[in-house]
Amino acid sequence: METIVRINNAADICVIVLYFLVVLAVGLWAMYSTNRGTVGGFFLAGRSMVWWPIGASLFASNIGSGHFVGIAGTAASGGIAIGGYEWNALIFVTVLGWLFVPIYIKAGVVTMPEYLKKRYGGKRIQIYLSVLSLFLYIFTKISADIFSGAIFIQLAIGLNLYLAIIILLAFTALYTITGGLAAVIYTDTLQTFIMVVGSFILMGYAFAEVGGYDAFMRKYMEAIPSNVSYGNTTIDPNCYNPRQDAFHIFRDPITGDLPWPGLIFGMSILAMWYWCTDQVIVQRCLSGKNMSHVKAGCIMCGYLKLLPMFIIVMPGMISRILYTGLRGLMLSVMLASLMSSLTSIFNSASTLFTMDIYTKIRKRPSEKELMLAGRAFMVLLIGISIAWVPVVQSAQSGQLFDYIQSITSYLGPPIAAVFMLGIFCKRVNEQGAFWGLIIGLLAGLGRMISEFAYGTGSCVTPSNCPFIICGIHYLYFAIILFGVSAIVMLAVSFMTKPIPDIHLYRLCWSLRNSKEERIDLDADEDKADEKEVESVYEESEEEQGCLKKAYNWFCGLEQKGPKLSKEEEEALKRKLTDTSEVPLWRNVVNINGIILLTVAVFCHAFFA
Repeated sequence: METIVRINNAADICVIVLYFLVVLAVGLWAMYSTNRGTVGGFFLAGRSMVWWPIGASLFASNIGSGHFVGIAGTAASGGIAIGGYEWNALIFVTVLGWLFVPIYIKAGVVTMPEYLKKRYGGKRIQIYLSVLSLFLYIFTKISADIFSGAIFIQLAIGLNLYLAIIILLAFTALYTITGGLAAVIYTDTLQTFIMVVGSFILMGYAFAEVGGYDAFMRKYMEAIPSNVSYGNTTIDPNCYNPRQDAFHIFRDPITGDLPWPGLIFGMSILAMWYWCTDQVIVQRCLSGKNMSHVKAGCIMCGYLKLLPMFIIVMPGMISRILYTGLRGLMLSVMLASLMSSLTSIFNSASTLFTMDIYTKIRKRPSEKELMLAGRAFMVLLIGISIAWVPVVQSAQSGQLFDYIQSITSYLGPPIAAVFMLGIFCKRVNEQGAFWGLIIGLLAGLGRMISEFAYGTGSCVTPSNCPFIICGIHYLYFAIILFGVSAIVMLAVSFMTKPIPDIHLYRLCWSLRNSKEERIDLDADEDKADEKEVESVYEESEEEQGCLKKAYNWFCGLEQKGPKLSKEEEEALKRKLTDTSEVPLWRNVVNINGIILLTVAVFCHAFFA
């Protein structure tokens, strides 16, 4: 009988306790030193963040425990091609900082659905994207991260799976619900340091144990499983042998598990959806104090995204050859990746719910009510995510990362199309965008539901799903879905009336530098709502007791600073929508952006 070695020595326990204390200290410091008493302060960190916390938070928000478990597991079975997912980001963080974020800042938005409302008008696209984004957060990112992190902790410490999940979430929620985006970003910066340092130590230990890179390549190809039976069934031994193309990123377009056209084009569509339009990622950029800091943060994230190939993918492959130690350190790395990802998603999900859904339900909410609604939604989100864990546990035969990527391949491409055409093609209107999203959603759901119904199958038990439905690789399906959605958007838009330029100033790339005043679509309705809200925002300032003051401080409900005059509000609005840069720093970040793209091309070519 196999014995599970659990963490029980003093050194490992000290590492974990120290980790929790340091994270808690940073979270409490961020709560104390930042203004959480306003919607802008809580959800956008007062738009005062500099480049290095932005870059670290972008990386930490992306690298969750699902990455460490999912990517490492996929790498162990399939080789380095999965690292191409990570390196694709090097290109699209540059696209984010240079093409998409300037438009979002000029639009003066807090959420991505809010941008679509300004760009296309109406409310149905805004609500659709808000609901779909929350659906994706719950059923892919949150559940997968919670499950993979809790499995690791269960094996290491011996806790019950659900007890491990509840303890983790209670600790995570403490500073996320009370501290807002600033606390999340600063703790993300600490988590990034822990992840990178811990993973480098693990990588060095793994390569030393296996005998270096050359020995790693040779031994991986020789790591053939000894047990090739499944119950009373004899299995084809080739099912679990290392792939002959294990050390190549670009693989056969027909027989490859990750075909190269899919990796280049299909993955680029998913990367554009995730890195350029996802609330979790863009919200960090919107917190930057100016465009140069935003771009520098994107570059820092890009350089950090070089690392997963070496600190996650290759150690995952080495795990096929041997098992590694350093349990306390590795648990700290796993906790860092889990908590940084979850805190980012919880904060962004509550932002989407509060700003795009709750304000439609409650027409006249006070600022205090909005922040309470956001926090309450985080608690609800945690409960739903825990309930979904058993489904994730049984999905994709344990291929966690494939589970996440396949779902996003079926639901993400139409969103990528509506943002790309919205920014770069001003002729697309609300009718075209809406019907493109709906047709894309129906097609994506058809494929996703079929896969869940028939099962994805494996080499041992192939799926009996018809080829016409499930036979197309999910990355190829993403290309087709993006193309169909874009064609529908353009066709319907050209058959209906265009949106006049007066409504599109600084919302599209061709009109990004316009100085003329923009009249928002549905402006009359929005002004009526604003007038109703103004009276509610003026809350009484009665004397509060010590307990009430302490409660308000802990929950971030106290208001800091005097009320701004109308002129001061206008000046602040101009500052928040300003994308100008100091020429020196603009040149510095532009040069670094070119270097990052060059590095991305070299890495792909070297491992092609």
